[in-house]
Amino acid sequence: MTEPKLTQTLTDLLGTTNSLYPGNVTVSFGHDEAGYVRHDQANQVMHAGNIDIHVADVTAPNYTASHEMLHLLLLLQGFPQITFNLTTRNQQLDEQLMAIAMELYDAVAHVLVVKKQREHALIDDQIETLYFKGIYATIDPEKPQQTDAMMTLRLLTLTDLLVFFHGDLTADLLAKVTADFPKSWAAAQKLYTVITEKAVDTPFAMRRAVVKLFKAFDEQMALWELPLLHGSEFVTMQSVFSEHQLRLEVRQLFDVYHSDMLDKTKNTRAYIGLNKGDRQNAFVVPAPAQKKSDEFFKELYGKTVKELFTDLDLPFTLR
Repeated sequence: MTEPKLTQTLTDLLGTTNSLYPGNVTVSFGHDEAGYVRHDQANQVMHAGNIDIHVADVTAPNYTASHEMLHLLLLLQGFPQITFNLTTRNQQLDEQLMAIAMELYDAVAHVLVVKKQREHALIDDQIETLYFKGIYATIDPEKPQQTDAMMTLRLLTLTDLLVFFHGDLTADLLAKVTADFPKSWAAAQKLYTVITEKAVDTPFAMRRAVVKLFKAFDEQMALWELPLLHGSEFVTMQSVFSEHQLRLEVRQLFDVYHSDMLDKTKNTRAYIGLNKGDRQNAFVVPAPAQKKSDEFFKELYGKTVKELFTDLDLPFTLR
């Protein structure tokens, strides 16, 4: 099998990525060919400050490589990322929550990624067919009158499908998903409405959409009596500040609360900085020694936002 070649569009995209990244970004290809496309067919491999975008499955190499590259470009352009700084003390549960949070975050990121791919003609009828096949390689049709454990995955997968097709499926595809996934399709449409309520076109708009999506997802889980994500507490969402907000004291922008979860790196009690506006986890600090807690909070709340984020070495984006 011959090695796939990057199209001119991809080469240009790679040039843009390299102009923003301090190290070197390359693309490499594997040999798998599943006959469908899915977003887990490529990943970014870091090595000595360089990034290799490795496309393991070459069913649609230029589509898959560009998808991964555009995710990286969002990061380099200051679009907010999510991190996981807390642990529930149960590694398996942590991994499940992280996977769900990443899927929700990616569904919002895909509004931007897919838009760019369509602008560059990297998505055509063939890619749409392969993408739709990938949906059925991920989830099985619903069982009537039963809310099984796959409902969460169906909801995430179908929400992403709506983003991919910009909410506009052909009559045939719509008839198929409505018949196969009546409950999860209706729920996915609700989440898609939350994502697209306002344009996702800036780092601030993306952050707002992700935070709202975490809440809407938990509302749906509660209706189905399935476990909640608690994304507003469990997930740290990168902040997007105005110059004015950076000069404010921490107490003016954040409430710092004790969490039942632990600081992941230190395995000690953790405090979460919740954004006063939307109650989303913006930073995590390990709890101080009991004797020093008054002093600790006085000092923390008295810093400017810029001082705190610089001290914690936390990335943020300017509006």
